Amino acid sequence: MSTKYIFVSGGVTSSLGKGIISASLAKLLQARKLRVTIQKFDPYINIDPGTLNPYEHGECYVTEDGAETDLDLGHYERFLNVYTSKANNVTTGRIYRSVIHKEREGAYLGKTVQIVPHITDEIKRRMLLLGQTGDYDVIITELGGTVGDIESLPFVEAVRQLQWELPKEDCVLIHLTLVPYLSAAKELKTKPTQHSVRTLQQNGLQPDVIVCRTEHPIPMEMRKKVALFCNVKPNAVIESIDASSIYEVPLTMMKEKLDEIVMEKMHLEGLPEPDMTKWNDFLHKLFNPEQEVDIALVGKYVELQDAYKSILESFIHAGAENKCKVKVHYVHSEYIDASNVAEKLQGMSGILVAPGFGERGIEGKIEAVRYARENKIPFFGICLGMQMAVIEYARNVLGLKDAMSSEVRPNTPVPVIDLMEDQKSLTAKGGTMRLGAYRCKIEEGSLAHKIYGKTEISERHRHRYEVNDNYVKALVDAGLRTSGKNPETGLVEIVELPDHPFFIGVQFHPELKSTPENPQPIFVAFVKAALDYKNRAK
Repeated sequence: MSTKYIFVSGGVTSSLGKGIISASLAKLLQARKLRVTIQKFDPYINIDPGTLNPYEHGECYVTEDGAETDLDLGHYERFLNVYTSKANNVTTGRIYRSVIHKEREGAYLGKTVQIVPHITDEIKRRMLLLGQTGDYDVIITELGGTVGDIESLPFVEAVRQLQWELPKEDCVLIHLTLVPYLSAAKELKTKPTQHSVRTLQQNGLQPDVIVCRTEHPIPMEMRKKVALFCNVKPNAVIESIDASSIYEVPLTMMKEKLDEIVMEKMHLEGLPEPDMTKWNDFLHKLFNPEQEVDIALVGKYVELQDAYKSILESFIHAGAENKCKVKVHYVHSEYIDASNVAEKLQGMSGILVAPGFGERGIEGKIEAVRYARENKIPFFGICLGMQMAVIEYARNVLGLKDAMSSEVRPNTPVPVIDLMEDQKSLTAKGGTMRLGAYRCKIEEGSLAHKIYGKTEISERHRHRYEVNDNYVKALVDAGLRTSGKNPETGLVEIVELPDHPFFIGVQFHPELKSTPENPQPIFVAFVKAALDYKNRAK
């Protein structure tokens, strides 16, 4: 069987959920025993999202092999339970950089370098790359942005060429649009969808399937109208109605027969019915919690949920595993100080101090750590959150009042958090951190060992600064246990407090590997500890 290529474009407006539709279709095809992966082509000129402010683009998701990517890759991994890689996320910036490097090396033999064919050829090469590995039966490619945007045009043109170059049964285009509901008229409107498809057609593309995002059910007559004006079969007009959880969407798409329509168009025959047993088990636990628990997420990007997307999803997975609903309360670290920390964190059964960069909100995070430590409230610190736990302990237990990170205060006399030696000479910001999966050796008998059940793990990183080795012995002598270290460098990866019910900080990002079918162990243990704390307090 030749590799099949599915392209997912979006129209009318952004944030319709192309990533969730792509991941849902991939899940259904995977459940039919096909080998599937998803890739995202983003139209912005940044090389990757690594240098983007979370307010601009949500969280930056990191893959096993150290790529800083779009947050949609997190959805792909959570739905498929399969790792993605650098090849799964491509930006316009990366395309142009590649073409310009080739031009400088004389690869084009003196020709004028143009959007067509040079840029589009490079886009097509990357679109087909994963399919040429022999590892996948189906490659789903999500096109970022909205059809009609100037920056998306080269991607659209590349897909048009591929529709012409590939065998008809090997290439399917799915277009996701909005069917808005006008409350004053009390009716749904298909005109935006018609305009969106017409824009596609003007660019030489004809969708095979139209997925209509809607808040209200779309009657059959309206589907027939969309089919008529958009030149598709009526059964290829799919309704994607708002769901209470993104994890319901695969079942909605199965009910709408999206996978069957795609299989028919691609001549995929003789496949088994989708086995969604584990997925349904997860959904049953998700929608039937036996308890509730309140957990504070202390961070500085709390106005935008997408900034902590993987953390929030990890709480959903861990909550289901514990048969409870985790109510996450966003607490802005910039507005926490010693005088109001008790008020801000009142009623919380667990406190998570989130990752981040820069000075803003640092002192509030340190106060939140102190409050959790002194009041024996379950605590979990991730990356910068772990570093704040080390600073707090150095200040308030070890007595080093000036303890700080040199990231925040470059001339601090007590840099308990400092830059790695190999980072000090770097001037470029993009792609220069410790990125991707690294090993961590765990001490037997520690809380981390109890959580993971093993003495060596591998977790993903995204940071420059580390716990300063010069202060580790003093911290350990004062009672802070360094229970996890990198076996090659000896750098501290995990800290914990043995005399606390649950206190753990990790330098890595465990949230990046949590999925509904394999919830992340620290999140599961943290939610359980928060439940125990809540039940003890009754």
